[in-house]
Amino acid sequence: MRSKILTVTQWFGLYLAIGFFFSFQSLAQDKPNILLIVADDLGWSDVGWHAGFSKTPTLDRLVREGIELDRHYVQPVCTPTRTALMSGRYPGRFGPQALAPSNLRAMPIGTLTLASFLKQQGYRTHLSGKWHLGAKPEWIPNHYGFDSSYGTLTGAADPWTHKYRAGNPYEDTWHRDGKLFQEEGNATELVAAEAVRRIQQADGPWFVYVPFHAVHTPVDAPQQYKDLYRDVTFSPDPVKNESRLRMAAMVSQLDAKVGELVQAVDSKGELNDTLIIFTSDNGGIESLKNAYVGTVPDSPFNSENAPLRGQKNTLYEGGTRVCAFAYWRGKLRPHRSRSPMHCVDWLPTIAEILGVPAQPEWNWDGVSRWQTLSSGDFSERERPIYISKGATASLYWNGWKIVSRENGKTELFHVSEDPFEKIDLAQTEAAKLRELQGLLAEQRKLDLAKMPADLVGLPH
Repeated sequence: MRSKILTVTQWFGLYLAIGFFFSFQSLAQDKPNILLIVADDLGWSDVGWHAGFSKTPTLDRLVREGIELDRHYVQPVCTPTRTALMSGRYPGRFGPQALAPSNLRAMPIGTLTLASFLKQQGYRTHLSGKWHLGAKPEWIPNHYGFDSSYGTLTGAADPWTHKYRAGNPYEDTWHRDGKLFQEEGNATELVAAEAVRRIQQADGPWFVYVPFHAVHTPVDAPQQYKDLYRDVTFSPDPVKNESRLRMAAMVSQLDAKVGELVQAVDSKGELNDTLIIFTSDNGGIESLKNAYVGTVPDSPFNSENAPLRGQKNTLYEGGTRVCAFAYWRGKLRPHRSRSPMHCVDWLPTIAEILGVPAQPEWNWDGVSRWQTLSSGDFSERERPIYISKGATASLYWNGWKIVSRENGKTELFHVSEDPFEKIDLAQTEAAKLRELQGLLAEQRKLDLAKMPADLVGLPH
C-alpha cells in the first residue's frame, strides 16, 4: 500500500494553499459590503420602535437585532447632512452653500467622499435616490466616486411626476448617470428596485447608497400602504386625518422597501458580510405646504418628533437627533447605544473597519466609532459635536449643549439630564456656558465664510 506521508514539497504546497485561503478569507472579512440607507425628513416618533403612529415591522426588527443608535446626530436640513455624511467633514468647511438646502455644488470636485474612498479600496459604488449635492451635469454623483447613479439630482421631487418645483431651472431632475429622462412609476418603488438590482448584480465588495425621497414632501404612497390604516383614525378633522394617513402610508412604504433591500442581501448569502446603516437626514416637519409639480395635497398634519423639542430646520434635538441604527449580523451585538455620534463619523468608522488609517490631508472632523459600536461600551466623543446653520449653531460636549439663536441669545442645556431641553441654564451655569461658547468659536473659525467664486449668482 502506498504511504500517506506527505513529502516536504507537498507540505509546503499545502501550507501555501492554507495560507492563501485564510488570507483571502481575512481580506473578504476586512471588506464588508456597505448598504447605507437614508430616510428623508423622518421624525423621531414616526416609527414603531419609538412608539410612533406608523407601522414599521422591518425597521423595528432590524433595530432589535442590531444597534439602536439612540444619540445619532445630523444637520437640521438635508444638503448639510448629506455633505457631512459623504465627506466626514462638517458642511461649513466647504462654504455657506453647503449649510442650507441647495442645488449648488456643495463640495469641490476631487473632495474625498465615502464613495471615492471605497472605490480606492476596490469597491463597486452605486447610488439610487436623492443626491442634493449639486444639480448641474458637472456635479453629478459619478464625479464624486460613484460608478452609477439614478434618481434625482435635486433636493426632492413629486413621487409620481418625479419633478422638482415649477419654474425652477432644475424642474426636470430624474436621471440616470446625469442624463435626464422620463419614467413612469412611484419614486420610492423605483429607487428601491434600482438598489435591489445593484445589490443582486454587484461583485463584492460593494457600496450601495440609497437616499430615499420618502418621507419628504410631497407626501404620498400607493394605495396598498394606505390600506394598512383603513381602521385607524388619526384626527377628527378629515383634512388632517387624510394628511396623517398619507404620512403613515409613506413611512410603511419606506419600511417595506428597506425589507426588500435586506432580502436582496440575504438572498445572496451576504448578510454576515454586510454592514447596514440607516439614518434620517434630519428630524421630521410637522406641517407643510407642497411646492412641487404634481397633484399631491398639502400636509397640515404630518410628522412627529415628540418628546424631543423642535423639528426639521431647528437646532433642538427634534431637528438633529434622528432615528438611526446599524446592523451587521454576527458582527455587531444587539444593544441600544447611548454614546453620542454624528454622521461625519461614518467615513472614519468605515475606514477603521477596513484598516485604513486617516490621513491629515483628509481633514476629517469625524472620528471612528467602531470600538464603541463593536464593544457595546459607552464612550463620549473625542471632540465636540458641532452643528452649524448659517448664523446660528449648536454644540454638544460632555452631556452639555448650547444653542446660539438668531436673536443673539444663547441657550444652555444639560441634555444628559434634560434630554427634552426644557430648562435653560445659561443664567445659572456661567462657567459651563463660557466653556462651550469657546469651543463653538473654535469650530466656527474653521468654516469658510464665503461661497466659492464660481458659484456666486447661480440659481439655487
